Order: sequence, then C-alpha cells, then structure tokens
Amino acid sequence: MTKYVDSTPLTEKSDIYSALSISEASPWKLRYWSIFAGQALSLIGSALTQFVLLWWITDTTNSVSALAMAGLFALLPQALLGPIGGTFADRYSRRFLMITADVISALCMLVLITLFATHQIELWHVYTMMFIRSAMQAFQQPAANASTAMLVPASFISRAAGLNQTLNGIMLIAAAPLGALAMSFMPIGYALSIDVTTALLGILPLFLYRIPQPSVKVEERSSVWNEFHEGCLVVWKNPGLRILYTLLAAVTLVIMPSMTLVPLLVKEHFGGGALEVAFIEGLGGAGMIVGGALITIFNPKRKVLWVLWGFALSCFTLSLTALAASNMFLLAAFWWSFSSLLYILGNGPLTALIQTTIPNQLQGRALALLGTFAGFAAPVGLAITSPLGELIGVRWLFIILGALAGIITLLGFLSPGLRKLNQESASATEQQNFITN
Repeated sequence: MTKYVDSTPLTEKSDIYSALSISEASPWKLRYWSIFAGQALSLIGSALTQFVLLWWITDTTNSVSALAMAGLFALLPQALLGPIGGTFADRYSRRFLMITADVISALCMLVLITLFATHQIELWHVYTMMFIRSAMQAFQQPAANASTAMLVPASFISRAAGLNQTLNGIMLIAAAPLGALAMSFMPIGYALSIDVTTALLGILPLFLYRIPQPSVKVEERSSVWNEFHEGCLVVWKNPGLRILYTLLAAVTLVIMPSMTLVPLLVKEHFGGGALEVAFIEGLGGAGMIVGGALITIFNPKRKVLWVLWGFALSCFTLSLTALAASNMFLLAAFWWSFSSLLYILGNGPLTALIQTTIPNQLQGRALALLGTFAGFAAPVGLAITSPLGELIGVRWLFIILGALAGIITLLGFLSPGLRKLNQESASATEQQNFITN
C-alpha cells in the first residue's frame, strides 16, 4: 500500500490525500446528508423564485429582450465575482461563505416581497435583486462544490456528483409546479416568501456541522489575486482541462439563450401559460433525476467521454423540442425531458472530473474559473442572439442554437489533450478506489 502511494507523482499525491481526508470508516454520512438536505430545500426555494420571477417578466413584457436582460443580470455578476468567490472558498471558511450568501439572498427576497405587496414593483427592481443574488452565488457555489470532496470519501465523489444532479432534477420537478400553484392561490409577494423559509432551513445544518477545509498557514497566504492566479495556472498547465474549459465556454455561449427563453417558447409557439411552463420544466427535472441516478449507479470512469457525448446529444435534442409542431406540446415536453437527462450525463462527470484531477485546496478556484468562463459566455450569447430571436422568432432560435452547440461539442473528440485527460481521469478514479478499499 505505502509503496503504491509513494510511486504516485507529487501532483497526484496531494489530490489523493485530499480525497482521503474522509475515510469510509468515519461517521461522515449524517453530516453529509444533513447538509445535503438543507441545501436541497434552499435550492428548491430559489428555483421556485426563479420560476415565479421569469414568468412574471414573460407575462408582463412578452419580450425576448426582456428575458435576455433578466438572464444577463442573473449571470454576469457571478462571472465577474467568480474568481474572487473561488479564491475565498479556498482561503476562508466555506461554511461561513455559504451562510452569508444565503442570508443576503433571503434579504433580497424580503425587499421584493415588500415591493410586490405595496404595488410599487417595477422591472428594474427585479433585475436589481437578480443581480445581487447572482453575486452571492459567486461565493456560495464554489464554497459548496469544493466542500463536497471534504465531506465524503474518495469512492463516493462520483456518486455525490450524481446525487447533486439528481437534486437539480428534484428541484425543477418541485419548484416549477409549486411556483405555478403558489401563483394561482396567493399574491406573487407571498409566493416569494417560500424562498425565505427554505433559505433559513438550508442554513440550519451549517450551524450544526463543521465543514472540513484544507489547512493553509497564514504565512503561506499571498494576495487574493495571486491565489486566483495559482488556480488559473493549475488549469492552464493541463492541456486537457484548458481545452475543456474553452470548449464548454463556447457551448454555453451558444446554448444559454435557449435555456433562458423556455417560458417564451411555451407561450408563443405552443400557446401555453404558467402551468404549461411548470409542466415542461417539471418533466425536465424528472429527466435530471433519471440522469443523476444513472451517474450514481454507473459511477463513470472515462468522464471526458461522458461529458462530450452527454452535452452534444443534449444540445441536439434541445432542437427537437422546438421542432415539434405547435399542437404537439407533449412531444416537445418529452424531448425537453430527454435533453435534460442527457445534460446530466455530461454535467455530473464534469464536476467529478475536476474533483479527481485538481487538489482540493485549489478546487474552489478551479470550479470558480469554470463558472467564470460560462458566466461571461452566457451574457455574451444572450446579447448576440436576442436581436436574432426578435427577427426570426424564439422557435427557430432554439433550433439553430441547439444544432450549433451540438456540433461545437463534438469537435472535442478531435482534441488529443481531451483524449489524454480522459485516460488520466480513468486512472485517477481507479487509484482512489484501490487505495480506499
């Protein structure tokens, strides 16, 4: 055993030791599942809020540009602050960052609730609150993602990624119908109060349990910029990761407008309302649950192959959603659900790939960098394509962007760097499983 570990290159040792900070024999399950359940409730509340606000914008403006602007305010702050958030996640208490971000997001909801209750709400108010909540996500997400590898043993990391994707599916299944139901029975301000309640429930386990964090001596710390630069270098020096990050940014730039404009597609092309939007997003959540379950069961070893095929097929299937005739809404909902399943088959292994390739003390920065790439690409894509959507209509925008994003993803198979990264990820997974067992 010792001889096997000592023969591992130094860059892989730190990752192995980080992953083994939680052993199979340690009492990790209660802490992990408590935090997981709390975050699940918080995410469902946030997704419900997102559904309610996007439908309010859709119903109020009936505009591609207005929805694109909402996407801009919801994504750009996370991209701008992602480098700082990722560095903070590696530098300071991840638990404190998660708590603070959730509290500020809850306060934003209280402001919106007051504005809706007093009938003083305007579009720019919603945009402002989306902007602030997005800024908080820049700190919360890297802290939460980097914490996973410190809460579970190495053999459970891929399964934890699958569970997180399953959670995303449950979030969509629960949030969209609950959002539509809440809007049917109560004023929109009261519907938003659900988010405040779930945020408080999500914070509670973080007060009860400590999240392990790689220890960094104070004298070893440099400036925030230098530490972020260190995180960038660990990605840049790995040709496979460098190409993967660039490829995903390109795909995000092309496909993100489609993800933002779903309510408008349902309303304009299929003649649906809030219940139909809730239905199609709920089926998308079901697809995510199935995809997350498949990732948890199969525990993919060749993660790059799963990432490329999952994302490519998901994009092509997204085009089929809009290709369905206006009187075939159920067929469109099926394709949307299948696209969501395929997306999870790519996204779950992506997170696990980073967690098994990069040492834990750098994961916050590496994950934030990926979020920054996607975060900058998404607003650019929205800005470029929203005029096109006004010109050709939301349906044809879906079809064109889905096909183009799928083609871009398939180009990844031509990269020697990605093929090498695929072999390295399979080898790292086998090493971790061998050592843990």
